[in-house]
Amino acid sequence: MSAIKNKVRRAWSCDTGSRAWTVECRLRAYAYRLPPILKRKVVLAKIARISLLFLIACTPKTHVKIIATEEELGEALFFDSLLSRDSSVSCSSCHKPEYAFADNVRFSKGVRGQMGERNTPSAMNQSERNFYFWDGRAESLEEQALGPIENHNEMDLPLSIIIRRLITSHYYSRAFSNVYGKPPSKELLAEALAAYERSLETGKSSFDVYMKGEDTSRFSASAKRGLSLFNGKGRCFSCHFGVDFTGSDQFKNIGLYNGKKLNDPGRFKISGKQKDLGAFKVPGLRNVAQTAPYMHNGMFGTLKQVIGYYDAPDEIIHDAINRDTLLRTPLQLSISEKQDLENFLLSLSDKRFLK
Repeated sequence: MSAIKNKVRRAWSCDTGSRAWTVECRLRAYAYRLPPILKRKVVLAKIARISLLFLIACTPKTHVKIIATEEELGEALFFDSLLSRDSSVSCSSCHKPEYAFADNVRFSKGVRGQMGERNTPSAMNQSERNFYFWDGRAESLEEQALGPIENHNEMDLPLSIIIRRLITSHYYSRAFSNVYGKPPSKELLAEALAAYERSLETGKSSFDVYMKGEDTSRFSASAKRGLSLFNGKGRCFSCHFGVDFTGSDQFKNIGLYNGKKLNDPGRFKISGKQKDLGAFKVPGLRNVAQTAPYMHNGMFGTLKQVIGYYDAPDEIIHDAINRDTLLRTPLQLSISEKQDLENFLLSLSDKRFLK
């Protein structure tokens, strides 16, 4: 019995204040491993109690952030894989911060490695939108926030289950109580996620500071020429107008539908209107340089390819159905004009993305 006590004392004596304590503690725990079978239950109980205290002491303490605001709660949820069926993906798995909360692949992977059906759009600068998703099936950020959670190819988790998970989580139960004074619910989950997304606004690109007259040196001569092309010869402004260049969330068919290989009906699936066949919501252009690949199907990998398509769409897709009249004739942009237009689009990147 004294030998056992000595082993416990030696294991317990590690210096908990030392920087190298965690490794040393574990080494001693292995080196002075106690006998697995003891004849007297009272001794076993004492050893178990000491071992438990020993393990608790050897576990580094982590500081859990106390959530106090709706945005903080939404952020925690946005990055938490708890919201997916197998806890393998979170909102941020597809909406990656380094890519302006978009993804850098054509189609993002959800639970079980399942592929999404459309390219992941940016979750930034969404507070003033009227429609969400490429086909506009959601009309509020709250509605949009819950969509991917239940989508079979994305997070595949019924809302009833996620609410039970949140209620049984001490961390989230307390967080919802701190913020809302209520337990978790699907309505509050949607509100929290939407609040965080509304905080993802940007407005400090070189274009912004140029237009405000704060700093004209960052907006190059080429970008200025590109701005003129954007508003004129390039016909971009016809669809991409407004503070975020979203064109008030219009739906446009830019020629990426032919009913064959390109067979996503877009807005038509929601509205049932023939005019919406192959039409998709006009995306914003802020931070567009960070959100490649482009279009609802991610078919263009670079801005050069996008500009090249708009310049002469028939050369790439000759059998488009229902294409907008704005794209019926080529733009006939020169090589230098294409470069100027690209430089203007690059100027829309917020300073946080500039190295």
